[in-house]
Amino acid sequence: MTDYFVICTADADVHAGAVAEFITEQLKKKGVAAWHMEGQGTTGWVVIDYIDVIVHIFLASVREHYSLERLWGDAPKTLVAE
Repeated sequence: MTDYFVICTADADVHAGAVAEFITEQLKKKGVAAWHMEGQGTTGWVVIDYIDVIVHIFLASVREHYSLERLWGDAPKTLVAE
């Protein structure tokens, strides 16, 4: 269980890896370390687990395929930016 999903789209595996690295570095500076990370920007999907918040960084085709927004569509949305 988690409190929040952050779902975003990257343009390429390298972009997904860079976004993941930026997020982890910035949060680490604030004393927040990831509990677990999968994907590392080579699979089209990077997941960073912060227990209460899980960050999903997708390539567009992978995001469309898994469609987490549809699976969790009844959950309230805090912020949506396109």
